[in-house]
Amino acid sequence: MRSSVSPTSLLDDGGVKRADALAVASGIPLAELVQRAGRAVAEVAATGLANGARVAVWAGPGMNGADARVAARCLAERHDVSLFAFGSGEGDQPLSAFEEDRYDLVIDGLFGIGLQRPLDPVCTEAVRRLAAGGSQVLSIDMPSGVDAASGALLGAAVRAHRTVTFERRRVGHLLMPGRAQCGALIVADIGMPPDIWNDVPSVADANEPRLWLAALRHPSAAGHKYDRGHAVVFAGPVEKGGAARLSAMAALRGGAGLVTLAAPREALSGLSAQVTALMLRGCDAQDDFDGLLEDERFNAFVLGPGFGDAAKARRFAARIIEANRAVVLDADAITAFGEAPEDLFRLCAGGTGGDVVLTPHGGEFRRLFPDIAGDGGLSKLEAARAAAARPGAVVVFKGADTVIAAPDGRAAINATGTPWLATAGTGDVLAGIVAAQLAQGTPVFEAACAGVWMHGRAAEAFGPGLISEDLPGALPQVHAEIAALRAPGGG
Repeated sequence: MRSSVSPTSLLDDGGVKRADALAVASGIPLAELVQRAGRAVAEVAATGLANGARVAVWAGPGMNGADARVAARCLAERHDVSLFAFGSGEGDQPLSAFEEDRYDLVIDGLFGIGLQRPLDPVCTEAVRRLAAGGSQVLSIDMPSGVDAASGALLGAAVRAHRTVTFERRRVGHLLMPGRAQCGALIVADIGMPPDIWNDVPSVADANEPRLWLAALRHPSAAGHKYDRGHAVVFAGPVEKGGAARLSAMAALRGGAGLVTLAAPREALSGLSAQVTALMLRGCDAQDDFDGLLEDERFNAFVLGPGFGDAAKARRFAARIIEANRAVVLDADAITAFGEAPEDLFRLCAGGTGGDVVLTPHGGEFRRLFPDIAGDGGLSKLEAARAAAARPGAVVVFKGADTVIAAPDGRAAINATGTPWLATAGTGDVLAGIVAAQLAQGTPVFEAACAGVWMHGRAAEAFGPGLISEDLPGALPQVHAEIAALRAPGGG
């Protein structure tokens, strides 16, 4: 684990307790921290509420409940507040008396990050009643019933419209299904001393520009296209050429200076009718392939999208890795090793230093890592970490909560994307964007993280109705956003 200096850091229960203890040791009484947190909840809750609004507050027995009680007192100055208590502590009414009665807002302060068991019957029934109604819901720290360490649902769980947490996010805020239960996430500053974060352990990071911006290669005013690398995307038969074209166009839009589509010669005429800025190169015989590897200007490869031939994919993958070239193995290149994943792991472990990125979706992950995927005790974060350690490669475990893990234990959970990414070809685009960062010389973990973030951000920028072909065209807007962040004073 590393320290939680960066706001991208994600904490577990131990990290939160450590931060609280260090804040208290610095001279801030615990009661004052509770007051600050409760006032922050009230401030978020009051947004959009008219004076006199009806607010129900659920207060549990722990720190979460203490925050809720402070929020209730603050809100009672302008609103009609009903407090429902569960466990120790006084309240207007017991939680069992809660009836969904179209409150303007319900504040869920039952349980926060420490919950590790299903809700008891009284809480479960209250959650059921809440779900049956139409009230807006604001959860404190974590929707009750969600495991903050994994995002797993422990049984019945609150589905919030908004969740307010403090200072740093938790893993369960970004991992599904907890991510969906949180709704809009607000991170409130409650005045923790900045220097305490040097001694607070972080379990992972949110994948955001602050994590990788300093390592990201970017075009310079004095540079030329060859400075930005030359990516090669291998294509298969012409009838599957769309996947490789998507990947290649994404590599070009993603920042690579040049991109070549290497394809069987019989497929070249079909590909040439649909590409302009991309170069084409015939690649049939072993000599064709060897020629590519002999030219050191080709410095990043994508193998898998629409490739088809499993035996050929295994052969190509082995030679690329042995030649110490950066490569993104996706789709058919992953499937090609599905019957013998240990062959791929030996290749990666025995390579001469080339950067390998594996980009499996859930089904491909299960084929490569059946024992890790079958361990129901592992979160997606833990599974990705274990997977990356096995071959010594960066693993991009795709999904609505994509996790990027490096062999050295670093890991990040992506914070961008939309449900519209769940459509054919978006994974091919992702492979190309990651390859573009590798071609420009960005270190492999940061290249994978940046590519995943850019992919999701492009989807957000385009909006509803997205199909995979729209993503490359949305990347200039993403590059502009990154450039603004890199500018002096850009954050």
